[in-house]
Amino acid sequence: MRNVEFKDHIMFSFNLSEHDFTRLLDEFLGYFGSTLESFVCQRHTELHKEGKKNPEIYRLIAREVSERRFAAEPLTERQVRRIVYG
Repeated sequence: MRNVEFKDHIMFSFNLSEHDFTRLLDEFLGYFGSTLESFVCQRHTELHKEGKKNPEIYRLIAREVSERRFAAEPLTERQVRRIVYG
C-alpha cells in the first residue's frame, strides 16, 4: 500500500480530518520513534519534577522500559542510572 493510500484508508476508517490525521501521526511517531536513552532521560526528568527521589525513579523506569516496545533487554536500576548520568 502506498503512503497516500494508507493515509486515505486511515482517515476514512477512523473518520479523521487531515489535521487530526497529522496530529495522530506525529504522536505515533514521537512515541515509537524515541530511543531507549532519550526515553530514560525524559522519564527521569518528569519523575524528578514530580518530587520522586532517584532510587524510586530508577526502579520505576526499569519497570516501564520492560513494558515498552524497545528492542532491548530489561534494564537494571544501575543501567538506568548510568544512562542518566553517564
